[in-house]
Amino acid sequence: MALKATIFKVELTIADMDRNYYADHSFTIARHPSETGERMMVRILAFALYADPALAFGKGLCVDDEPDLWQRDLTGAIERWIDVGQPDEKWIRKACGRARETVVVSYGRAADIWWNGVRDKLARQSNLTVWNLPPDVAPALAALTARSMRLQCTLQDGQVWITDGRQTVLVEPARRMGA
Repeated sequence: MALKATIFKVELTIADMDRNYYADHSFTIARHPSETGERMMVRILAFALYADPALAFGKGLCVDDEPDLWQRDLTGAIERWIDVGQPDEKWIRKACGRARETVVVSYGRAADIWWNGVRDKLARQSNLTVWNLPPDVAPALAALTARSMRLQCTLQDGQVWITDGRQTVLVEPARRMGA
């Protein structure tokens, strides 16, 4: 018998002072049985970084040709393609060809090794932005995980604060590539 995804309800309040974006988002997110709490929370962080009414979560790990998050315009064209983790460089190049903008949010202890292996192969992708999270961020975000989450996210001067009202996590993503 196959394991089923675990469902999480999220209420996310975003105050992005860098982009003048202030909104409340409510969504249901499914965590695939093979997905860690860290990865799921990094997907929520990626949503907060690029929040937009048109930004949506992809179907997740069980679908090969969809990103973790994407934003489409009214014609269905992909405006923004966002993946988290350390995707294969061929997958990233394919995403760059399909979307106006492609974003990768890398995290974890192996992120530096992954980046050193793909940096030169991705150098010509002009529509690619790569962020790296410090190694302690994903575990700290995972500590905020609950089946029903109320999170507040404040973005200012390149820093992100995420809180559930009891714990606060400071995130300072480092840009490895992109404008």
